[in-house]
Amino acid sequence: MAWVLDLDGVVWLDGVAVAGAANAVARLRSSGNKVLFLTNNSRPTVGEHLSRLRQIGVPAGDADILTSAHAAASMLEPGSSALVCAGPGVTEALTRRGVRAVRAGRVDAVIVGLHNDFDYDRLTAACRAVLNGARLIGTNADPTYPTPTGPIPGGGALLAAVAYATGADPELAGKPNKPVAALVAERVGRVEVVVGDRASTDGRLARVLGAQFALVLSGVTGPDDLPVEPAPDIVGENLASVVAGYLAGA
Repeated sequence: MAWVLDLDGVVWLDGVAVAGAANAVARLRSSGNKVLFLTNNSRPTVGEHLSRLRQIGVPAGDADILTSAHAAASMLEPGSSALVCAGPGVTEALTRRGVRAVRAGRVDAVIVGLHNDFDYDRLTAACRAVLNGARLIGTNADPTYPTPTGPIPGGGALLAAVAYATGADPELAGKPNKPVAALVAERVGRVEVVVGDRASTDGRLARVLGAQFALVLSGVTGPDDLPVEPAPDIVGENLASVVAGYLAGA
């Protein structure tokens, strides 16, 4: 049995552990469940994700991490080229895929994802490439990103700028879209539960995968935001409460 866990808003908030998350992961594993960490945050590299997990007491390896950067890279053929309007996680994923990653010029695709150094020059380079015929691929369309002090603009906000300036209709890679769903099925097979803090991504992915959707209220969705669509099968204050309730009823 496999559980797919979002990271931001579920396991941590901008790297700060959500209370009880590490113990909840340990309980799932000790109960014989596979755990796959799946994030729409394409900015960090796999190594950075793994380092953060270790820092909060969650051991994990490369096979336990899947991101929207991997999904975006899977949409391109080895030997093709992509302009990276995103963080180092996208560059890493493209390199592993055998795609040439550049910062400007004519390319087969432009990939837009969350990154801290987005500026007018990056926007201009991305727009020029799209207007010259490149595909526009977004790692995700999330409008916000959860932090301990509240939401900040997400990768979808940056993607919207490029799409608006070019008039292009972006292809989406991450949750809840087909590219990432295919990678999840390839990595872990049948999924029992998808845990996330956003119904529009985690909930819809659960429906695509034929899994239960467990909504946690520790991220972008709070009690005042309920009800949401799709309706969750499980609602919990955080991952620890979701796991405790599920295992108690198993």
